[in-house]
Amino acid sequence: MNDEQLLRYSRQIMLPQIGIEGQERLLDARVLIIGLGGLGSPAAMYLAAAGVGTLVLVDFDRVDLTNLQRQIIHGTDRIGSLKVESARETLLGLNPECRIEILPKALEYDELVSQVAEVDLVLDGSDNFTTRFAVNDACFSNGKPLVSGAAIRMEGQVGVFSGDPGGPCYRCLYGGGGELDESCSENGVLSPLVGIIGSVQAMEAIKIITGAGTPLTGRLLLLDALHMEWRSLKLKADPACPVCQNTGGEK
Repeated sequence: MNDEQLLRYSRQIMLPQIGIEGQERLLDARVLIIGLGGLGSPAAMYLAAAGVGTLVLVDFDRVDLTNLQRQIIHGTDRIGSLKVESARETLLGLNPECRIEILPKALEYDELVSQVAEVDLVLDGSDNFTTRFAVNDACFSNGKPLVSGAAIRMEGQVGVFSGDPGGPCYRCLYGGGGELDESCSENGVLSPLVGIIGSVQAMEAIKIITGAGTPLTGRLLLLDALHMEWRSLKLKADPACPVCQNTGGEK
């Protein structure tokens, strides 16, 4: 690290759980972020600010006025812009040294598997089970850790899945079909909630990369923001899971 990096990241480096070695791991890391909405916004911003070397951003959508209540990586002047381009501009403003790669499209499964193979960790901020299942399958087939988040109304959750054989994986939590997708456009969401969940996702990603602390691996953290109550559930591998209990996964 050069002198400017030592100064920029000094407040992290002084933490014994991070130190020089942990910061160097962050600088060398490559993280794939799926979705630059309510969850991906704060997660990407904190990861860039913390010094993650390369962020690969995936989102096919464009910035809409209704996004701005919670998707803080975007601004009013970027309505109509691709979210990945808007996010790149914000992230480079936070940390010009962060390398930002953008993929402004929905990835086919084979493309997703290829992208996951090239990163150290995947952070999923998508809003539907089809994408979440595909990301989970790609992570498991590559043996890459997945930090998954979800938020709606005043409730949120974060889970970490190691990608190691034997699970548990995201499909163990919801089964092969999952529940009916619920969207913020139909049910609403309180603005700070996605910030809380996205920030927890960023924290878990940093812990995994640096080896600090105990990640939420195999656990599900649940937040009832209305009453500000947290619960942590231990997850078990589903012996009937079509992904983590069988080689090869599903597409």
